[in-house]
Amino acid sequence: MSFIEDTDDGRDLRKPFLHTGSWYRMGSRQSSLMEKYGSSAQVIRDSSISVFLCTMIVALGPIQFGFTNGYSSPTQDAIRSDLGLTVSEFSVFGSLSNVGAMVGAIASGQIAEYIGRKGSLMIASIPNIIGWLAISFAKDSSFLYMGRLLEGFGVGVISYTVPVYIAEIAPQNLRGGLGSVNQLSVTIGIMIAYLLGLFVQWRILAVIGILPCTILIPGLFFIPESPRWLAKMGMMEDFEASLQVLRGFDTDISLEVNEIKRAVASSSRRATIRFAELKRRKYYMPLMIGIGLLVLQQLSGVNGILFYTSNIFKSAGISSSDLATFGVGVIQVIVTGVTTWLVDKAGRRLLLIISGSGMTISLVLVAVAFYLKAFVSEESRFYSWMGILSLVGLVAFVIAFSLGMGAIPWVIMSEILPVNIKGLAGSIATLANWLTSWVITMTANLLLTWSSAGTFTIYAFVSAFTLLFIVLWVPETKGRTLEEIQSSFR
Repeated sequence: MSFIEDTDDGRDLRKPFLHTGSWYRMGSRQSSLMEKYGSSAQVIRDSSISVFLCTMIVALGPIQFGFTNGYSSPTQDAIRSDLGLTVSEFSVFGSLSNVGAMVGAIASGQIAEYIGRKGSLMIASIPNIIGWLAISFAKDSSFLYMGRLLEGFGVGVISYTVPVYIAEIAPQNLRGGLGSVNQLSVTIGIMIAYLLGLFVQWRILAVIGILPCTILIPGLFFIPESPRWLAKMGMMEDFEASLQVLRGFDTDISLEVNEIKRAVASSSRRATIRFAELKRRKYYMPLMIGIGLLVLQQLSGVNGILFYTSNIFKSAGISSSDLATFGVGVIQVIVTGVTTWLVDKAGRRLLLIISGSGMTISLVLVAVAFYLKAFVSEESRFYSWMGILSLVGLVAFVIAFSLGMGAIPWVIMSEILPVNIKGLAGSIATLANWLTSWVITMTANLLLTWSSAGTFTIYAFVSAFTLLFIVLWVPETKGRTLEEIQSSFR
């Protein structure tokens, strides 16, 4: 796969697709601007504020991601009734976002490498908007399916590009927390879809789904491109200007500039990166860890559980299943917010270990509850107790998952992949995540029909293996620069 096209003198011919945000290139005008605007200009001098605002803008992408995931749950009955869909036809509708996301994942790395991180998000926003419009005007399953595929493609690109962009702009002391904003935004999108789905008709809900990307598109014109991508592309003037605005105009960035330049210079500048080269330890180790975490994240059954939360609660004897589903969405947001605050303090590895342990214990609890329910009468008090126990176990699972395995695998993937294979390796890792998600979503309902106790037992074994994988293979990346992390695998 071609990553870079150089001229004979080593100069890169490409320019960013979305070469905007040039307002930050102050150069010799910096002093006069500071004098002219005084305190208002002071806002962009603070590195944490500057990076925070950039993160908030690109976080609209994951909100779109979460809204897409959450849309199918509250709208299932209404869509089936209005369009005359069978259960299997609606299941196809639900799973098509994963199919589209797999296509988007394959393309995401190369798109982000060729036209930049901002250009990639622009490309992802357009099919999302078209997809929601197709769903809102659907008269039969064909428009419904087309819209879901387009949404999925955009989500697949977003799911790779946003965590990579955040990791590349954030200072090392804020990178974990800001990186976790990606998953926090996903959970907010899911919660909004659950909440509005209780009150809003499904076509109107689809129109509301357009909003995140329609706000994201103009927002991209006011943020700098990733400085590490600019450096890799040989655009050194833009690279230093981008880094300066991200760190603040009073900040001396010379040390970080030199470190990034050395990392770029030591990376391969050849025209192609071959799959055979991934056999080298400095490539296969971070790729194995990234793929492993993202695959195990899905094999825990989380998407299947969330997709069928309402049905699971009904089978557990919970009458207000829709309200309980919204409650799960709220819990996800709160706990993921706690993770965002903790990840740069406690570290990635510790939170992952706590998360894996909690997931295993809670899934065992749910499995035992469903197993015991099969041996008692539905009229007995013990039966209702087991329903409550299964509810507690499911909530505990969501809390444990959100504390680590929800956000941190994406953070670590964006941190450990070397810059010269990030496009290829990131696409592989993101594709693996979406492929596993599709398998889990398609099989969860069948497994739950076969045996609820057996299904949660399988997920518990996977979570136990996840814990072992974390203990044996996942490194701590807290407090280290991206260049330090990536050089540790050599």
